[in-house]
Amino acid sequence: MGMLTASLLAAVMTLSAAGDGWRAGVAREDITPAESMWLAGYAARTRPAEGTIHPLWVKALAVEDAAGNRGLIITSDILGFPKSLSDRILARFEKEASLDAARVILNSSHTHSGPVVDGSLMCIYPLDDTEREKIRRNTALLEEKVVSAGLAALASLAPARLEAANGVARFAVNRRNNKEAEILATHDFNGPVDHAVPVLRVTDADGAVRALLFGYACHNTVLDGLKWCGDYAGFAQAALEEAHPGVTALFFQGCGANQNPLPRRTLSLAKKYGAELAGAVECALAEPMTPLEPSLAAARSEVELLLETPISRGKLEGIRDTDKGYMRQAALEMLAELDAGRPLRVSYPFPVQVWRLGGLPLVAFAGETVVDYAVHAKAMLGPEAFVMGYSNDVMSYIPTAAIVREGGYEGDSSQMIYGMPAKWREDIEERILGALRGAAEGAGLSPKE
Repeated sequence: MGMLTASLLAAVMTLSAAGDGWRAGVAREDITPAESMWLAGYAARTRPAEGTIHPLWVKALAVEDAAGNRGLIITSDILGFPKSLSDRILARFEKEASLDAARVILNSSHTHSGPVVDGSLMCIYPLDDTEREKIRRNTALLEEKVVSAGLAALASLAPARLEAANGVARFAVNRRNNKEAEILATHDFNGPVDHAVPVLRVTDADGAVRALLFGYACHNTVLDGLKWCGDYAGFAQAALEEAHPGVTALFFQGCGANQNPLPRRTLSLAKKYGAELAGAVECALAEPMTPLEPSLAAARSEVELLLETPISRGKLEGIRDTDKGYMRQAALEMLAELDAGRPLRVSYPFPVQVWRLGGLPLVAFAGETVVDYAVHAKAMLGPEAFVMGYSNDVMSYIPTAAIVREGGYEGDSSQMIYGMPAKWREDIEERILGALRGAAEGAGLSPKE
């Protein structure tokens, strides 16, 4: 707790005589861009989008416990919520719905077939002024639609029953420990994974299913084309909504930063993994699920993550003078900061959220969080815990101490394109787990040592 650099935001809520059960509401907005613009996630693309495979969505699930305490989960078919955008959205929910940041979770599916969002990874795309203006306009519209969906879900709160379970799907592969080009049908896979498929079922007073919230820890990167698509997560949601008419299916991304769907790169594989994930949800629904008592607690911790010594001006100038790609653009942006008299950052605030839904722990980490943090969270809070990554901010990859020491893409080389002038210090893991413990205690849970 001593490492927390901002006050713990906690809203601990207990069952009272104010009501006799849960209320829940759902809503959605279509966020498929109306004009051709740049797709997010891959630097190798050379032109904007050229069509749509299926619509992109932002979806909202609102819950309210028996005491009238509310929470809101937003899921979205975007690469991530940069801090500039999430701060605006959270401020609006606090102003317009009296929900503080502890009670709102903004999760992205991390599809690489959605639109570029202003404020994140802008240096990797070859954008002219026209394309940049499209991105600014679309990001403003995205903000409006996120808020609209959230407020609509809150407005539709009605008596409900919440139940939870965990299924399993096995198409995620640890990409740090298994080289994609070397994987064979008989491959012996290495490295940590999280193959759990957490499922929250929301039914109404008549027993009809209203919403299915589910997740998986795996990069949403089967596809790398030029058409809008929610990738495997989009196909999974569509399959569940087709199988259960009237249901809103909401996908959340877990700690999948070092996990890839393998093999990949074809539309048929994206559909296959979507069907597999939907099948895992169906299997969980077919078995007895755990009813959740109508009691909600929410807490949020923020810890300052420290960076190593920033890259020097000389090295930045060397990149500027020798590199012709996006690393040159990243260097130019940092040099512009120095030229303006602003020092390069030496730390970054990292939010961690914990909810307690009845007895179920739900964790939301920011950033491109590696799967090892899901393993740690479940060791601390129990194997049935729901663990999200890619929530509320996407500042960079979030490695463990071991991955920082090992280096590579997740541990070092991706930092510059995220605007980070150095790799994280090795105490990153200790700091994040300390913040997790503090948030868990703030939500009324008893984390294991």
